[in-house]
Amino acid sequence: MPDAFRDAHLAAIVNHSSDAIVSKDLDGIVMSWNAAAERLFGIPAEEMIGQSIRRIIPADRQDEEDSILARVRNGELVPKFETMRLGADGTEIPVAITVSPIRDGDGRIVGASKIANDLREQANLRAELLRSQQQFKALANNIPQLAWMADSEGWIFWYNERWYEYTGTTLEEMEGWGWRAVHHPDHVDRVVRSVQRAWDTGEPWKDTFPLRRKDGEYRWFLTHAHPLRDEAGNVVLWCGTNTDITEERETNERIRLLMNEVNHRSRNILATIQAIIQRTVDGRDPELVEALTRRIAALSANQDLLTEGAWAGATVEDIAKSQVLHVSDVSEGRVVFDGPADVRLKPPAAEALGLAIHELATNAAKYGALSSAEGCIALRWRLEREDGADVLDLEWRERDGPPVKKPTRTGFGTVIIKRNPEMAMRADVTLDYLPDGLRWHVRAPSDVLAEARKSPAGETGD
Repeated sequence: MPDAFRDAHLAAIVNHSSDAIVSKDLDGIVMSWNAAAERLFGIPAEEMIGQSIRRIIPADRQDEEDSILARVRNGELVPKFETMRLGADGTEIPVAITVSPIRDGDGRIVGASKIANDLREQANLRAELLRSQQQFKALANNIPQLAWMADSEGWIFWYNERWYEYTGTTLEEMEGWGWRAVHHPDHVDRVVRSVQRAWDTGEPWKDTFPLRRKDGEYRWFLTHAHPLRDEAGNVVLWCGTNTDITEERETNERIRLLMNEVNHRSRNILATIQAIIQRTVDGRDPELVEALTRRIAALSANQDLLTEGAWAGATVEDIAKSQVLHVSDVSEGRVVFDGPADVRLKPPAAEALGLAIHELATNAAKYGALSSAEGCIALRWRLEREDGADVLDLEWRERDGPPVKKPTRTGFGTVIIKRNPEMAMRADVTLDYLPDGLRWHVRAPSDVLAEARKSPAGETGD
């Protein structure tokens, strides 16, 4: 290859390189400055050639150039290192530099070749990553929960500062399955089984259990862990938190005890009322005594249900079954309950429905379907959509009992069956005395519905 062609070829490579390529003599005077160097530093070649390379070196890094020139004179290659250089406006530019000795035809070192890679994009990415890490660390260490992360197999490799402050442990002690050491011995095996199911299935995990504090006291925590997945849906990471619910559990327990006490006293009051009724009537009207007594018993049964549910409501199914129990000797297998088990009513609606079903069941046993050997009852309830909202649709249907006749007069029983639900549930109530059996139909708006019952503090077990 002719020398002229070779020189032109090398010059073309240098000028079209994306890296800044600069040559200088052993005193640091610039001998060549390619187009990439012009773009990187913003200084034209004609301004730099013949000038000292120290123009683009910050004042606090001038000793770098002394070291580079000394090593080049000794024939050393200066491997890539990261540093800062100056642009035309004095702005510092992060670069990665490699320096090699230049030799003449006799092998003497006459200068140096410098390649500079622009690191601004990498520097921005690093700065953004550092900010993200700092923000995550600040968030993770300042939330009130204990927090942790595990790999896809459930090996815990990180805890926040709250965890260490609470447990008084170190990462070396807690890494992997070391966390078992701070679990209560009565619960740890259950928790291990529970969390292992989550690791195996990839399903979110929720549990409650006590954790030992550094002073030896155990406190209760509600734990959630959720998997993070890649684009293929594979679990790559687990993130978990432990929330102290000790005070909430204790508060809920106090409320439960108080409600049980109130319920106990209310039952005593109802029993006293029953005794007063019996003594007042004194056998003169046994039918009145019986009616009042069973209605008080229905109120008591409703109250028991609501107390068990912390007065957050009761399901239609539980209400219905509790109120049919008083005629269980004649209704066994003859009353069919058909509806979703999770339909829950607010307390006022639950009380009204319970009294109505109690009255219907009593009347069925005396005069209706349950007063004959063949009669049966179907109690059906559904949630339907009407004008974009849920509507409770409920029907009591009697069949195969004695012939039905509409009563000639209405009494307090009708108030309980019809007017009370209409007011307490804001429901449309129809009572049809069909020839083949009584039909009681209720349609109530969604605001009688209560939220699905949750155990205190979201517990799943002890």
